[in-house]
Amino acid sequence: MDHSHRLVFPEDRPAERLDRYLAECLPKLSRSQLKKLIDEGQILLDQEPAKASSKLRGGELLEVTLPEPTPLEARPENIPLKILFEDDQLIVIDKPAGMVVHPAAGHSAGTLVNALLYHCDDLAGIGGELRPGIVHRIDKDTSGLLVATKNDISHQHLAAQFKAHTVNRRYLALVHGLLPQDSGRVDSSIGRHPTHRRKMSSDSRHGKRAVTHWQVLSRYPADNLTLVELRLETGRTHQIRVHFSEMNFPLVGDPMYGGRGRLQSLADQELRRLIERLPGQALHARLLGFIHPLSGAYREWVSEPPAAFRAILVYLDKKML
Repeated sequence: MDHSHRLVFPEDRPAERLDRYLAECLPKLSRSQLKKLIDEGQILLDQEPAKASSKLRGGELLEVTLPEPTPLEARPENIPLKILFEDDQLIVIDKPAGMVVHPAAGHSAGTLVNALLYHCDDLAGIGGELRPGIVHRIDKDTSGLLVATKNDISHQHLAAQFKAHTVNRRYLALVHGLLPQDSGRVDSSIGRHPTHRRKMSSDSRHGKRAVTHWQVLSRYPADNLTLVELRLETGRTHQIRVHFSEMNFPLVGDPMYGGRGRLQSLADQELRRLIERLPGQALHARLLGFIHPLSGAYREWVSEPPAAFRAILVYLDKKML
């Protein structure tokens, strides 16, 4: 069954385009989803089909009819996994770039959860039907280490460590620009971008605190690039990508936060060719450490960057010789 929202544009609010106002009021809808609803006549302005460019000046009635979402179901799929550790409590995976962690709109299959359901007899149920065993996530185009739990007790134990910021998570990133300091710390609040609903941005009013520690590993002056190790104190969506983009050091290859646009500034054609092979941003979750929920011992795993990322680093290091 379809359901609807009724909104009245405030009299005391400055005039605004209809599509921008709805993007703010209905943050779960992407801009393309809003456009589709407008094109299909599912959004009415004072009982008439609305246009995206309609100007709201105060007192207008908006009626938005949303179709019932298609139920998602996580099904087991025989997808190969690179497993670094597994016991009856948890499993540590080296996730490839390009794999989504759990099913969501637009990604109902081919996810890490689909693979885990096929591989594991049991997964913790706390995450729900679509996120069984999932304690934390990394972006689709970020590669590297991720842990999933096989029972609810282990899930609660690990979730408490993530909440207390005691899990050791270190990332490797290649960024545009030469960081002037050897190390630093970024502390801001991150929330949904006010107009680009799939992006995140610093938001001091509505965002959640996000802390990233960074240390320079190598600088490549000839190509204006820096290799950085990052330690996450918190784990907000797109945290590293937002922090470094807003510092004006976007991640190489990042299609959403400015890194891909910097590619044309590179004079070295071979380097550009290597970067174009990346599926997304040059970001790899290289180290994961935590207290094992059953043994109480600290365990740690390290992962090498994928081949496309390594090829870039090898090429840059050779140029420095």
